[in-house]
Amino acid sequence: MAREDTADYRALFLANAPLMDTRAPVEFARGAFPNAVNLPLMSDTERHEVGIRYKQSGQAAAIELGHQLVAGASREARIQGWCEFARRHPDGYLYCFRGGLRSSTARQWMREAGVDYPLVLGGYKAMRRFLLEELERSVDAAQLLLVAGKTGCGKTRVIEAVERAVDLEGLARHRGSSFGRLLDPQPSQIDFENALSIALLRSLATGATLVLEDEGKLIGRLSLPHRLRDRMREAPLLVVEESVASRVEVIFADYIVDLGRRYTDRHGEEGAQQHEMHLREGLSRVRKRLGGVLYTEIDSLMVEAFTHRDDALHRRWIELLLVKYYDPMYDYQIAQREGEVMAAGSREAIITRARELASR
Repeated sequence: MAREDTADYRALFLANAPLMDTRAPVEFARGAFPNAVNLPLMSDTERHEVGIRYKQSGQAAAIELGHQLVAGASREARIQGWCEFARRHPDGYLYCFRGGLRSSTARQWMREAGVDYPLVLGGYKAMRRFLLEELERSVDAAQLLLVAGKTGCGKTRVIEAVERAVDLEGLARHRGSSFGRLLDPQPSQIDFENALSIALLRSLATGATLVLEDEGKLIGRLSLPHRLRDRMREAPLLVVEESVASRVEVIFADYIVDLGRRYTDRHGEEGAQQHEMHLREGLSRVRKRLGGVLYTEIDSLMVEAFTHRDDALHRRWIELLLVKYYDPMYDYQIAQREGEVMAAGSREAIITRARELASR
């Protein structure tokens, strides 16, 4: 029995239903959903040509051109791709931008090939509007708890250990500092907002408390939604307190060991050089704030550490950066916060407290 088309966007995102996006690649790149795969009806070039024909001669002429462009082997290859997706994901749906001609055409061609697959009514536009509205509702409804603390105290480790938490930096694919860029690019702003809205929707489906890491306005180049940032500014805090030595080890593990492995896996023998360049570029972005003397000292230690593969030297420049740059900045920022400090202690103590509060 064929499944019905749906406009229950909440159920789609809560279930993480597989989605087949038949828009052109350029549209998909501008904004998409985490659970969507782009299997377009038309290529970017084909879509562009059909759009010109539509403006010049109307819809009927545009449709005729579309059928001419997507024909023969190219049409069969696309139908095969859609049908294979449907076989792999029998619980999925397909859509185009507005739930109109492109998705209807794809479904009709699939039916002719013996596969009946349901549509998302309203398409991408309706789902995107739902997520934007839901993002506002989620932010207003959530009882926020923020995990704060100095750089290197392991705030992300707390987030990862708490079930009722959303990892903002994970969604943004960025670690949040001047050095936080990862090897893969960040998502588009629209993709980030879509993923964030879905994450909040799922987390709040089982309760109102939501644990987030304390963040600034930007995570890399991505902006937190204004309403969320306003709520975070006044939210209660769980402050992680760790020694300088412990924080150095966290930064060493994340930015030397883990990031170094990623560069080696991606670039092979050139990975170490790419890794060094990445960290030195991050340091250069805060050069003015460091001042010339401190910048030169840290940069020299960094170069020497990479040259001699000396972990002790890496730990030395990390400690200097924490104590001389990040700690004073944190002290200033935390003094501006409006939220009540609900608990302060070691990382393990804050994990325990966050779990207790989130379970209420």
